[in-house]
Amino acid sequence: MREPFIFLSSEITRENALTLMAWLEDENVTRYLSDSQNVSKAIEQTISRINLPVLTHLFNQDGRFFMAYDKQNAPVGFVRLVKKGADYEMILVIGDSNNWGKKLGTGTIRESMKIAFFELRAGKLIAKIHAENKRSVRAFQSCGFLPESETPTLKVFTITIDRYLKSLKRKPAASEIYITEIDKSRLKDLIYIEQNSKKSQNPSLKELEGEIERAVVVNPRQISRDVVTMNSRALLHLDDEEMEISLVYPRDADWNTQKVSICSPIGTAILGYKEGDVIDWQVPDGTMKIHIEKVLYQPEAAGDFHL
Repeated sequence: MREPFIFLSSEITRENALTLMAWLEDENVTRYLSDSQNVSKAIEQTISRINLPVLTHLFNQDGRFFMAYDKQNAPVGFVRLVKKGADYEMILVIGDSNNWGKKLGTGTIRESMKIAFFELRAGKLIAKIHAENKRSVRAFQSCGFLPESETPTLKVFTITIDRYLKSLKRKPAASEIYITEIDKSRLKDLIYIEQNSKKSQNPSLKELEGEIERAVVVNPRQISRDVVTMNSRALLHLDDEEMEISLVYPRDADWNTQKVSICSPIGTAILGYKEGDVIDWQVPDGTMKIHIEKVLYQPEAAGDFHL
């Protein structure tokens, strides 16, 4: 499912404030929000003492406040960008719990990142998330946030301006990748298992999840035969080095036989791209240029749909 259209409005009306209060009365919404009581109390005090149709300036006193709207121009949540020195902390709420799971949060995060880095000139964005709020953890990770610290009750994730700009260069808006319905289902199960494993510390999982969510999903029998799918074998140029690799699940990975795990930086990078594509991909040691010269074998093209 692609991320839905999200628009952030900096104008906060009295009607918006009443909507916010209604959202914050829902325990499902507030149980993971660290400052829900302070927010609700401040909104209530503002409404009771000030009879103005527009309340924007009152919501922006310690940073910036935005209402999030969907393509029907209906309010779906809000974002606070709270100034912390040269950095900003992002506090995000999707107000109606019936909207959870529809990628509204991920879309809102991405729009907030544009404002924080391009308009507010933030050096770093910070997200503090309740340890049990796995949905929010996945959303921030899919947007490029990295874990910074953790307590039994709180996880802290951050993304710097440098990492954000590199992600834009790596994934231009016009670039599309393709994934089969079967591969997507299997990979989402893999990510869920890995992310919920206490032993898993693989930072590539967030990159893989982001790639899966932005991909065009295709029926296995209709995908182009020059696209790299799971268990495909391809001839690559990694910078100036030629290499023939097979893209496999972690359990089948074996570098000695050029079987590369989908959870590795190279594996995640080539999934869904096709012959002739050149990818600039961020790896631990810097940026790698990957050229997919030839797809030598693709299970779907060969009729091996069981793989």
